[in-house]
Amino acid sequence: MLTLAVALIVAAEWPRLGGRFGRQARANRARARRKREFAVIEGEREDDFAASVQRDLESLPVIEERDDRSRR
Repeated sequence: MLTLAVALIVAAEWPRLGGRFGRQARANRARARRKREFAVIEGEREDDFAASVQRDLESLPVIEERDDRSRR
């Protein structure tokens, strides 16, 4: 009889308990844990960005294209 009463209470309170102990609550806690590990990184100034893009473009390998039509 006591087991039945406990089961009835758990069934009646499941929506509230599920929010705290259920699968979605576990996923929310895991997400919060991952978010705590994030760090804010200060962005570079715009001119630093332009300079870094220019450096990257200059360091790319260049392949000379051959004009195959001129050999025919």
